[in-house]
Amino acid sequence: MVMSWTNQSTVSEFLLLGLFWKPQLQQILITLFLGMYLATVLGNLLIILTISTDSRLHTPMYFFLSNLSFVDLCISSTIVPNILTNHLLGRQTISFPGCLTQMYFFIVFISMDNFLLAVMAYDRFVAICHPLHYTTKMTHQLCALMVVGCWGIANGNALLHTLLMARLSFCADNRIPHFFCDVTALLKLSCSDTQLNEMVINTDGVLIMITPFVCILVSYICITTAVLRVPSTKGKWKAFSTCGSHLAVVFLFYGTIIAVYFSPSSSHSAGKDIAAAVMYTMVTPMLNPFIYSLRNKDMKEALTKLIYINSFSFQQ
Repeated sequence: MVMSWTNQSTVSEFLLLGLFWKPQLQQILITLFLGMYLATVLGNLLIILTISTDSRLHTPMYFFLSNLSFVDLCISSTIVPNILTNHLLGRQTISFPGCLTQMYFFIVFISMDNFLLAVMAYDRFVAICHPLHYTTKMTHQLCALMVVGCWGIANGNALLHTLLMARLSFCADNRIPHFFCDVTALLKLSCSDTQLNEMVINTDGVLIMITPFVCILVSYICITTAVLRVPSTKGKWKAFSTCGSHLAVVFLFYGTIIAVYFSPSSSHSAGKDIAAAVMYTMVTPMLNPFIYSLRNKDMKEALTKLIYINSFSFQQ
């Protein structure tokens, strides 16, 4: 049976009011979002370009990092251009199909971010705990298969949520107190029975979010145990330094996700939820390239080389 959005809902569009909870800050926020988005695009494109052009970085760790940079770029691109376009056109609306489309891609990319952080933790686990078998275990075929598998699960998960949302009716209130079409915000507006949606979200929270997080914790417990057995202090520091950037990104990503989706509803407010959402949709994708490039000697050398070559070519 073909599902029709227009037949399921009397609401043809939604009003995104997330930036209007404090109207006096709207212009400042728009300028800030534009600056963060440009920095996100530039930083992540530089990471992808650097890794693709430098043969020394054609390793599993940097392969996953380039995928993470692409996903971070897509997360911001799913949300920020719509905000900027609405501001320029002086509107706050998004169509019902457009809202579901935005929700779909947001779920895909936020799930991919989650999966890639877990895959990168596994890569560090193999590199530190089984260094002699690293090249035989982390083959190009396995790395590609893991990334393709992550994309498949992320798209299946997003499709499930989108189809469940499309079956709901939205009868009167079309005001979303957010700056993008978030699943929980949409469910609050529905005049249909949302028990199935909520049950899937709760189940999904365990399978899609908690499971990779547990994998990351287990990986780093094993890594810490292995590193503590290293006799020299210099060896311990070198082993931990290879994980520092990844751990910083993990804490930044999961900290804001937990603050929004796993804290008591009584502690929620529009301002807090919007601030936390800005963190994981804009700030984290913007900071990731800087965290990885500034804390990684190979990345810094490759970036310097790339910028120098391009500058020299431009002068010629």
